[in-house]
Amino acid sequence: MQKFKNMQFTFDVLANLRAMAQKHIENNTLEQLNTIPEGFNNNIIWNVAHILVTTELLAYKLSGLPLHISDEMVGKYKKDSKPEGDVTQAEVDDIKKLLVFTTNQLEADYKNGVFKNYTEYTVSTTGNTLTSIDDALQFNLVHEGMHIGYILALSRAVKS
Repeated sequence: MQKFKNMQFTFDVLANLRAMAQKHIENNTLEQLNTIPEGFNNNIIWNVAHILVTTELLAYKLSGLPLHISDEMVGKYKKDSKPEGDVTQAEVDDIKKLLVFTTNQLEADYKNGVFKNYTEYTVSTTGNTLTSIDDALQFNLVHEGMHIGYILALSRAVKS
């Protein structure tokens, strides 16, 4: 239980980042969510879905556990992917639900000791090697924070 208390801040920050992402889904039209402004490689909804996929891969896949998202979603939003067409409102609604569900599930699974093994992974952006679920969750905040920055910039760009 002490270990979980030490990670509570990480889960609180994750929940706040996800709430920010959700707010941008709600404050942009479907067209704006799908727009790739000049100078950008992707759009708002791709960034939101990408953070979901990355968290699942860093936490669950590298722990040898099943994901809570589809293989199709992983393929569409994993690292080095890019938008390949517009996302429907139904897909946006699913992504929005997954923002909350996967956050709650991750915290519950961590608290319940589900993460027992971890396959080391060196992150391409920083060169750091993740060796545990704790490393993965802490790095994930950096990753999500970076994409929240992109989402903020994209939101401004699509409204100008």
